[in-house]
Amino acid sequence: MDTIALILSIIGCINWGLVGIFQFDLVAWLFGGAGAIISRIIYTLVGLAGLWTISFLFRGNGFLNRE
Repeated sequence: MDTIALILSIIGCINWGLVGIFQFDLVAWLFGGAGAIISRIIYTLVGLAGLWTISFLFRGNGFLNRE
């Protein structure tokens, strides 16, 4: 679950970077617009993954505490 959440978060970060720099929404472009149901599902999954990755900050054995 952690790996999937991290991958989805990275996809979201790349998409937001493209929106910020080039005003280009890759997810909307690939799946028929920002309002298309598949785009909305992807946005929702990316948002949930982002929330899940917040837990990485508070884990004793999480990603941030590896040596």
